[in-house]
Amino acid sequence: MAQPPRIYIVPTDYWYIERAVWLIAGIVLLTSTTLAWLVDPRFIVFVTMTGLTSIWVALTGLCPLGNVLHLFGLRGRLADPDRPGGYVMRHDSWYLERRIYPTVGVNITIGSILSLVWSPWWLAFTAFVGVAMVWFAFTGFCILANVLYWIGAEPRLTDNHMRWRGRSTTNTAALGARRPS
Repeated sequence: MAQPPRIYIVPTDYWYIERAVWLIAGIVLLTSTTLAWLVDPRFIVFVTMTGLTSIWVALTGLCPLGNVLHLFGLRGRLADPDRPGGYVMRHDSWYLERRIYPTVGVNITIGSILSLVWSPWWLAFTAFVGVAMVWFAFTGFCILANVLYWIGAEPRLTDNHMRWRGRSTTNTAALGARRPS
């Protein structure tokens, strides 16, 4: 029996809604964190809004940015097929990619509050999360996603994109949407 892959990497061979959302959210986090550090601490409100929106998406499946990207022609790999009008992320179970949203949301919201009431050095944490999200969008590798994968969360964005020691494997248990043709 083949050994399961040890590193979880999402597909990066084309752009889809979730990947674009990670990129845009990462850019918003980096920009607003930089502005909060260099210009005015009140810019941290954009980090907080990003965090609260991330929690909202995880709980309801409704993603405002995802719907805008849908209007521009991107398709969601985690889109709910029962809601075809716009983009609504599946929220039928707590799969790995869905768990990323509330984890990131809670962490950056707490980090932004702590940067205001405790120390501006907490901005380093929100900047780290922003860098990690941009990195995730471009490379498909995310530290948080791998931690969730290692503790047993089931991914949906696999489809031959799991890698272990340089060898590609297929995860037949993945429930992810098929690549658009």
